[in-house]
Amino acid sequence: MSHDHADHGHADDTPAWKHDGVRVIPGNQLDANTAQTPGMNRAAAINFARVGAQKLWAGTVTIHPDAKTGAHHHGHLESVIYVVRGRARMRWGEHLEFTAEAGPGDFIYVPPYVPHQEINASPIEALECVLCRSDGEAVAINLDIEPVEKPESVLWVDPTHPQGGA
Repeated sequence: MSHDHADHGHADDTPAWKHDGVRVIPGNQLDANTAQTPGMNRAAAINFARVGAQKLWAGTVTIHPDAKTGAHHHGHLESVIYVVRGRARMRWGEHLEFTAEAGPGDFIYVPPYVPHQEINASPIEALECVLCRSDGEAVAINLDIEPVEKPESVLWVDPTHPQGGA
């Protein structure tokens, strides 16, 4: 194993690995001072302000039982949501006309500029998720959308489930 970098900074711009290396953010020290959408609580773990992250944002989101967020999108950012606990119902589209559900262990991908709404499908259990975005910005653009009455259910389609899966 090579040890090219010392544990301290040098005049030749070698990083100070002790302070510029791996960072651990304890789960009880997340920052709720981030862009919020009505109906959910976001908390930042990884962003530029906290660790100097240049190209991603990561944190948690909690939606209370039987609650839903306001319609919103995240501008040019891509988002990945990992469901830790509970049942997520996602609605998306110009009038939130499409819907799909995800449970513990499932990943949800939200492309840039897609109007969407997260819903906790459980009347008794909180929905807890981990959220990652493709930039250090905390962009959340809240929208005033009148949703359709009955959204169209959409099955997940991917190479493993070409006919769609629940």
